[in-house]
Amino acid sequence: MRNETSKKCPLYQWIPDSLSHEVREVIDRLAQTEDVQHIAIMPDVHLANEACIGTVIATESLLLPGAIGSDIGCGMAAIQLRAGEDLLKDPRNSDLMLKELRKKIPTMRHCRDNMIPVPEFPHQAHLSCLELDKSYERDGKLEFGTLGTGNHFLEIQVDEPGNLWLMVHSGSRGMGNFIRTHHLKSIRKTKTGFQVLDAKALEGRAFLQDVQWALLYAQANREAIIQAVCQIFLEFFGVETCPESYRDCHHNSVVQETHFGKDFWVHRKGAVRAHKGLPGIIPGSMGTASYLTIGRGCPEALCSSSHGAGRKLSRTEARRRISQNAFQKSMEHVWFERRFISKLLDEAPQAYKDIQAVMRAQKDLVKIETRLRPLLNSKGVI
Repeated sequence: MRNETSKKCPLYQWIPDSLSHEVREVIDRLAQTEDVQHIAIMPDVHLANEACIGTVIATESLLLPGAIGSDIGCGMAAIQLRAGEDLLKDPRNSDLMLKELRKKIPTMRHCRDNMIPVPEFPHQAHLSCLELDKSYERDGKLEFGTLGTGNHFLEIQVDEPGNLWLMVHSGSRGMGNFIRTHHLKSIRKTKTGFQVLDAKALEGRAFLQDVQWALLYAQANREAIIQAVCQIFLEFFGVETCPESYRDCHHNSVVQETHFGKDFWVHRKGAVRAHKGLPGIIPGSMGTASYLTIGRGCPEALCSSSHGAGRKLSRTEARRRISQNAFQKSMEHVWFERRFISKLLDEAPQAYKDIQAVMRAQKDLVKIETRLRPLLNSKGVI
């Protein structure tokens, strides 16, 4: 951990290597932005639009939509299966799983005849305007229970005792982006270039209302995907789950929390809440280990941890530098749809940081509870 107090606010970082000039420039601008009171940089930090992924910031009165990202509520869920690794050693079983996953969990949308009903959210959780309600009716209902593209995934993993686990990475799908785009209409730009809303103003309250809705939608989306995959295991293999093992965590959010005796709006973009005793999930790449964690509640980190390994190469750079042969060799121990190799080059393990180095860098933020090794990976491909 290193404290680099800027002219404006304390800045702490937990990083396995030095920051690039580009990342440093974005963080320096963020530190100079009005009302930013505290910044914590996670070990998976890397460039993104506006604020970097792997950044946690605290403000008192302003909201920064760019410090959350467009996939509001994106996160992870995991559950243990009552089965061992031998189940997937038979190639026929692995092929069947990939086929059924592709069929039951679409990448983008369900057809209207095969929609998964969206659960009723709490009465107080509803969208702030008719425009967003229409987006939900048109797109949100069809996208519910779908995976998405990019780094979203479904993975069957095994822990060190040999138990199978199911892990999913997905979020609020198109609804998060609809919400962000809608609220950009009423946003103002700071001198440092970051866009903000006043949390107490009508526009800020509406944004927070829609963020809360998106968090609930994203969590329910992951649960629906988990249930659909568990049904495949039950139907084809007679395998049940361990309900008590289920855990879920967001890594793109803004919530009000108390730190250092004061209330702040804590923005996490590619970062997980890691309050003391709180379960978390930190995935690696599609070819490396993932971790179930317990938060240590580190105050300087605003009780946060990384959300994954973090990109080492941009998508463009990964497609240019990583060969299909190198990618396939790094995935020899993982079952995946090799017909999509050319489309998945930007998700190759070589495109990501060393997850073990990332975990070492944040040993003060989380305790490792379980290490999971990937056996089968399914990604959304179009």
